[in-house]
Amino acid sequence: MPAKAAFYDVDGTLVKTNVVHVYAYYAMNRGSLLGIAGRTLATAASAPLFAAMDAVNRKAFNEFFYRYYAGLSEDRLVTVAEDMFEDVLKPAIYEQTRDLIDQARRVGCRIVLVTGALDFSMRPLARYLGADDMIANKMQFVGGKATGKVIPPIIEGANKANAIRSYCVREGLALDQCHGYSDSASDYAMLSVVGRPTAVNPDMRLRSIARAYNWPILDLK
Repeated sequence: MPAKAAFYDVDGTLVKTNVVHVYAYYAMNRGSLLGIAGRTLATAASAPLFAAMDAVNRKAFNEFFYRYYAGLSEDRLVTVAEDMFEDVLKPAIYEQTRDLIDQARRVGCRIVLVTGALDFSMRPLARYLGADDMIANKMQFVGGKATGKVIPPIIEGANKANAIRSYCVREGLALDQCHGYSDSASDYAMLSVVGRPTAVNPDMRLRSIARAYNWPILDLK
């Protein structure tokens, strides 16, 4: 086992999509045509609210957004995840994502995805990219149906850093030798906890932080 790991945020870092795109796909592939239309319209109408909440408080955004999954069948979610990967995630992977991952693997890193997305929706992507492991949010299911609640702690912000730290302790990895990659200033804690942080397609705030700390900046295409 490698003595270090490369931890990758997903949305905006490895792929061009986000959790709203993923849910929209589930909404359009569930139930009757009338129900599908209603959920799709509701998601579209809520998009400005989602964006505002995400910008202000990602934890609150995640808690609010994942309520939209309430009532969905676990079996159906897992099944649709495979089609969603082919239709939504795979075409959105940055062309240089593979190079970024291969570079870390060549220097002996274990590849770990760290995402606020739900685990079942990210498994096909992790498998396709050859990731060794994944840290992701987990939906609570009761009687095979999603409750709309995520099992705490929600993977975001400081909790990403805590999860990475715990992962390294559990797996015997040297945190100061680990790499971290993200596009968002909301992941500042995740990047600062590892020894080798990199800003990938950074938002304006993260780009400023990266310059201040002399972190490498990558703009993937």
